[in-house]
Amino acid sequence: MSKTLTKYVCQSCGYVSPRWIGKCPNCSEWNSFVEEAATPVKASRKMGVSSKIEPVSFDQIEKEDVPRIKTTLNEFDRVLGGGLVPGSLILTRRRSRYR
Repeated sequence: MSKTLTKYVCQSCGYVSPRWIGKCPNCSEWNSFVEEAATPVKASRKMGVSSKIEPVSFDQIEKEDVPRIKTTLNEFDRVLGGGLVPGSLILTRRRSRYR
């Protein structure tokens, strides 16, 4: 017998929670959650990569020259392949002096 899935929805803002909570973390309203039946997600038997996608070797990929923005940090520009690419996101980590 399958278990009935429920979700709790804030009646003020529509925030969805898997369990009942007193105060909505989204709109800060108290006691605004109502239990609703959740639509079960049908599990697919096929897991992994779709068979319609074919792998491509590196030599088949067309190179696109993108204008890069130089910074004042030469080593940083070198690591990025010549500078910052407009619209890209770079995550860096600051190392602590006190280890």
